[in-house]
Amino acid sequence: MTKKVLILGANGRFGRAATKAFDDAGWNVTKLTRPGKTRGANVIEANASDPVALSKAAQGFDVLVNALNPPYHKWTEMLPVLTASVINAARASGATVVIPGNVYNFGVNPPALMTNTSPQSANTGKGALRVEMERSFRDATKVRTIILRAGDFIEAEKTGNWFESQITNKVDKGIITYPGPIDQIHAWSYLPDMARAAVELCEIRESLPQFSDIPFAGFALTGEELVNAVEAATNKTLKVKKVPWRLVSMLGLFSPQIREVVAMRYLWNMPHQLDGSTMRSLLPDFKPTPLSVAMREVLQS
Repeated sequence: MTKKVLILGANGRFGRAATKAFDDAGWNVTKLTRPGKTRGANVIEANASDPVALSKAAQGFDVLVNALNPPYHKWTEMLPVLTASVINAARASGATVVIPGNVYNFGVNPPALMTNTSPQSANTGKGALRVEMERSFRDATKVRTIILRAGDFIEAEKTGNWFESQITNKVDKGIITYPGPIDQIHAWSYLPDMARAAVELCEIRESLPQFSDIPFAGFALTGEELVNAVEAATNKTLKVKKVPWRLVSMLGLFSPQIREVVAMRYLWNMPHQLDGSTMRSLLPDFKPTPLSVAMREVLQS
């Protein structure tokens, strides 16, 4: 079995983490970037929305990591186009597709424990788009797909995610800002672990069903547990403040991107976590990073 992977969306959060994880595991890694975006060794320049160009780029690869993630407010326009293009490329090349899934699929009243059999009754625009995207891969003939579904990312890179840009961005001033009730469980994913799990699943891909929906448990933490973990990692006693949602909602009147963020506010109010039993059965030797270690790596980097 050869080990050649093409990372689509290599400059994004999951794409960057996947690039490192596959490289660390000894795979031959190539990044696909938009023309003129990044040049160098092991880089292919192509427009991922062009099915002919992407199919040509995908030839010879065993795995395609579909980490393409348009801006929130462009999902309606771009997600179906990118989905069709990736499916076409996977079918033409015979490559397995790996997709970082999320919890939007389960709607505004998600199950407290999300499994790969939980009803996907999305009732937000982005949730419906994700459900339709995954359905397209599920229905695609001769395309093997792995959905690795996870909660919000925790990572050391400063990429504008919730954890580093809103929750912990004022820790040096003794403040932590939490977006919802601190007694509710929220699903988190330590991004290096998630990417490492994706690699290990790819290494057993031939034994998996044609379409695999695999929840990644990550960390299921109440707001209070998250605050305690941050305090322990930083050796600080923190004052907990709330996100000013009324102000954020007003800003959303002028920003489509912020408006889409507000639409997903419910995830901070509804307790939810991902069931890791399927992944544990497939990868019994996978060892997740302990929360205390992950927090030190992220907050002391």
